[in-house]
Amino acid sequence: MMADEPLVLGIETSCDETGVGIVRGTTLLADAVASSVDAHARFGGVVPEIASRAHLEAMVPTIERALKEAGVSARDLDGIAVTAGPGLAGALLVGVSAAKSYAYALGKPLYGVNHLASHICVDQLEHGPLPEPTMALLVSGGHSSLLLAPDITADVRPMGATIDDAAGEAFDKIARVLDLGFPGGPVIDRLAKEGDPAAIAFPRGLSGAKDPAYDFSFSGLKTAVARWIEAKRAAGEEVPVRDVAASFQEAVVDVLTRKAVRACKDQGVDHLMIGGGVAANSRLRALAEERCERAGIRLRVPRPKLCTDNGAMVAALGAEMVARNRPASDLDLSADSSLPVTEPHVPGNHGHDHVHEVSKDNLYS
Repeated sequence: MMADEPLVLGIETSCDETGVGIVRGTTLLADAVASSVDAHARFGGVVPEIASRAHLEAMVPTIERALKEAGVSARDLDGIAVTAGPGLAGALLVGVSAAKSYAYALGKPLYGVNHLASHICVDQLEHGPLPEPTMALLVSGGHSSLLLAPDITADVRPMGATIDDAAGEAFDKIARVLDLGFPGGPVIDRLAKEGDPAAIAFPRGLSGAKDPAYDFSFSGLKTAVARWIEAKRAAGEEVPVRDVAASFQEAVVDVLTRKAVRACKDQGVDHLMIGGGVAANSRLRALAEERCERAGIRLRVPRPKLCTDNGAMVAALGAEMVARNRPASDLDLSADSSLPVTEPHVPGNHGHDHVHEVSKDNLYS
């Protein structure tokens, strides 16, 4: 019989992190992660096939580690949640297949949930229940989105998104141009602290009066920074790496925070949640805090470990699904690499009339 607060295990395999989290209600009991980032570093980015194989090898040991850390048995669980999309198709399939296997073997309900909605819901583990509605700025290697969530389990509305490179992708590309390795975010953040953010006037994409109010563009910025560096090298001059890092980073976080605060004001929302891997960036956090305080907006940002991909965020959304009696997914749940954020979870066929084309090809039953 289920206790007052549901005990849920969450599995996250949308990219290169094998994450398994266990949550009771809004309390985090375990957050086990196995990363394959080192295996991708020499390629300068994530290689889908390597990620998928790494998930296969790490899945069972990571689940066992999470159960041990939480001090619970798999039979104690009230449900199993898994990222059904969006993400890398092969990587998602590993997680979905594992979740279906455990759910079937244990006789537990299965919840296929949305990766982006999970990034929002994880904040409940840090700061308690989400206000409704919540405005969320999600920034990562694959996504830069502004989302309005009146109900994280059933109603998530896209306000704006990147029209080209995601913020995290731009960090990785500039780090590559500067020969700083992969991933680029942490090293640029570190070097930027020793540089001058006003040293170089890099462009702010889509910031004009006639540009879309909530959309982002970082491709032009990335190109401008790369050309500036190339010009310095061609002239035989030394590239001021710390100043470039600081000026580039400032251009990114300036646009992100400015548009997020504007969306909150326009929609009459007095809370802003920031999530995703780039939310671990220290300058983004500092500038968001400064601008939110000035605008009378309460800022919610989870601790850095909960911002990057992890199983805890999936378990958090799964626990919310159970608590609100949302319908479970069917055991023929399929991975969907293009699952839209407007679908926080994938219920059974009794509540889900369509299947995305990608899903039909990826069915693993």
